[in-house]
Amino acid sequence: MILDLAILSRVQFAFTIGFHIIWPTLTIGLGLFLFILESLWLTKKDPIYKELYQFWVKIFALAFGMGVVTGIPLSYQFGTNFSGLSEIAGAVLGPLLSVEVMTAFFLEAAFIGVMVFGWNRVPPLVHYLATFFVMIGTHNSAFWIIAANSWMQTPQGVELVNGLFSVTSWFDVIFNPSFPYRLSHTLIASYLTASLVVLGISAGYLLKKKQLAFATKGFGIAFLFVAILAPLQIFVGDLHGLEVKEYQPVKVAAMEGLWETTQGAPLLLFAVPDVKEETNHYVLKVPYLTSFILTHDFKGEVQGLKDWPKDKRPPVTTVFYTFRVMVGLGFFFLLIVALGVVLRLRQKLFETRWFLRLCTLCVPLGFIATICGWIVAEVGRQPFVVYGFLETKDALSPVIPEAVLGSLIGFIVTYTLMFGAFLFYCFHFIKKGPSALVEQAKDVDETEWLHVATHTTHLTQDRKGEN
Repeated sequence: MILDLAILSRVQFAFTIGFHIIWPTLTIGLGLFLFILESLWLTKKDPIYKELYQFWVKIFALAFGMGVVTGIPLSYQFGTNFSGLSEIAGAVLGPLLSVEVMTAFFLEAAFIGVMVFGWNRVPPLVHYLATFFVMIGTHNSAFWIIAANSWMQTPQGVELVNGLFSVTSWFDVIFNPSFPYRLSHTLIASYLTASLVVLGISAGYLLKKKQLAFATKGFGIAFLFVAILAPLQIFVGDLHGLEVKEYQPVKVAAMEGLWETTQGAPLLLFAVPDVKEETNHYVLKVPYLTSFILTHDFKGEVQGLKDWPKDKRPPVTTVFYTFRVMVGLGFFFLLIVALGVVLRLRQKLFETRWFLRLCTLCVPLGFIATICGWIVAEVGRQPFVVYGFLETKDALSPVIPEAVLGSLIGFIVTYTLMFGAFLFYCFHFIKKGPSALVEQAKDVDETEWLHVATHTTHLTQDRKGEN
């Protein structure tokens, strides 16, 4: 079998960054969640907020460690797999990634120890500031990484001098056309993903009628976040789509599975793209809807894939299906919100078991949506690594394919073991629950459980007296 260096290098980077993206997605969202919890604890002095913080900071610390370990190999792959990119675009990407390390990672590393271990060792204000700085660090990291990646999608502020990129405006490099949309879309995805994790795990406790005061408060806060973030993400995603149509129209054509330039383009709910025949099979569509979404005109014109040479088109099938998974999950989250609002109005949000089970299924779905969104963005810009300037085949390192294959297998084995260890410790923490509430939850009966759903603070105080 002939090994293709370009395919292997792309698969290896896709696997490593696809695995890595899980952890910053979780830590960005949980970092904000923990900051809000500690703010509520300091202002309201409700012990449940402290219990929530001390539980979720353990998951945050595990995810942070995984993010550090899996992030380091990514920078090395710029040299081992894509030295052409490093040589040609190093003047742009090098400073952006260096600033991320010096300002974001160092900030997180300096304060995470205080945040995780310093609750009873430092004054409350110092601990609160540590949580704040770690939260800022995670967001600062996202800022610089998204700036670098967005520049590769919509390069601005540079000129080519002797075949190398030279910066003419750092402001234009950083605040390139796609950056505001991609940053906001990514941050909201992180908040939503973390909220779904909290929602699902809290729902699991409610189903088992354990840790009820803890779970009810966590579920209520998480559902409020999901109710705000799910529709907001759809709105921001629509704005991002309009930006992509302007700067990367071939990516939009692949996302929509549109082969011919069409006025009044339909929205394909489902299809089987045939790249060889340049057509779609088994089509289920809504007439005119794609044109309306992208042009705000039911008869607006949308470019098709045939407007570009075959070697300048992205892999259509991959982009087409992952886009539909991402969007489908987005509307599924909106459905969760709608169902939850109805149940909340009926005072049944915390006791409807089929809804709680549905929420437990949401724990991994935010990660799946995020990874699918990343695939759409990155695969959709192929064959370019710097869109419109540098093709991926010209960015490769001069290494043998067997070396890349060997390291890819090593990454798969190592990361699988790491992920198993992460899940083991997470399940251990979840099974154990917050230590201060373990004894309180043992003898709670159905009546008391329903009472907790609306009076969590009073129940906590009452049970302390009984025990």
